[in-house]
Amino acid sequence: MNIGAVLLAAGYSSRMGAFKPLMQLGGRSLLGHCASRLHQTGIQSIVVVTGYRAQEVEDEAGRHGLRCIYNPDYDRGMFSSVCAGIRRITPADGFLVLPVDIPLVRPDTVDRMRAAFTGKAVLYPCFNRLRGHPPLIPAALIPAILSHDGQGGLKTMLERQEDLDVSVWDHGILLDADTPEDFAVLTHRLSRLDIGERAEALALATLTLPQQGLSHGLAVARVAEGLGRELNRHGYSLNEDLLHNAALLHDVAKGRPQHETAGAELLRGLGLGRLAEIVAVHRDAPPPVSGRLTEKEMVCLADKLIRGSKRITVRQRFQEKLDLYAGDAEACLAIRRRLANAQALQTLAERITGKDIEELLDAEQRL
Repeated sequence: MNIGAVLLAAGYSSRMGAFKPLMQLGGRSLLGHCASRLHQTGIQSIVVVTGYRAQEVEDEAGRHGLRCIYNPDYDRGMFSSVCAGIRRITPADGFLVLPVDIPLVRPDTVDRMRAAFTGKAVLYPCFNRLRGHPPLIPAALIPAILSHDGQGGLKTMLERQEDLDVSVWDHGILLDADTPEDFAVLTHRLSRLDIGERAEALALATLTLPQQGLSHGLAVARVAEGLGRELNRHGYSLNEDLLHNAALLHDVAKGRPQHETAGAELLRGLGLGRLAEIVAVHRDAPPPVSGRLTEKEMVCLADKLIRGSKRITVRQRFQEKLDLYAGDAEACLAIRRRLANAQALQTLAERITGKDIEELLDAEQRL
């Protein structure tokens, strides 16, 4: 399917108090963020609809290789800009409509929608059952949109069409920049985009893991977070969201050869690079030479303390493997090496906290 996109950047930005298309978020304009994310999905036909301060927007769009169409009726509202954009979009099977003040939609969201698109129904990305932007609209609806009287805008017109919700793990579909407070939320999100929010990690795990894997991931996440909190009480500054999300998704590629490497590659491709670094070594992380534990070692240790969704000792976890591969000397050697590493991590955590691992986890469970 050939998909295009209409970026809406014609409004006054009156509630923000600054001109949204050109506002800088992490050193890049909101328009630049939208362009970059759409380009990452391979979409080439992108039209930017301008209006207020059109020349400045056109200049910025040019820096990102985008073409523009001026909407002389921009003061009549967003629907007039939608119509201006779809009149000029290169022929396509469907098109996305994205206001420029929703700049942090993840590329995977667009990929999931394109995969589900048949050209018949309007698709909406949904995060935690809430519809967001951008909708993916069949090109066959362009005549109906252009003939709409504008009452209720595009939303009202689309409500009369066949539609389909596409579940995504991307909170960004719901986050706009209408006010300075909204912009502060986006700024915080951008700084942690490669970790993701906890709700996003849970949504991604739900979309990708079988129920057994999800239960295991949740149990490992609870243990990893508990270990991290205890270390933080003893002078550490581990990122508890990073611990939680990496632990939850550590088996995202379970069943594939070298699943830790495959999982890291998958997460890196989704823009979750900091999670990928941890998932890549969750199967076996040696004790750090510095003696200072990081999120990597804590997720690895937490994984060894859970079988299924139940707690287990490190020794029990590895003894099962040793029994299973009792006739394979080479495999047993590798298992014993990983056992020694896990035991060393546990010993180090116990030395830092002054607590036996079972005591530590029991105390965390009671919190």
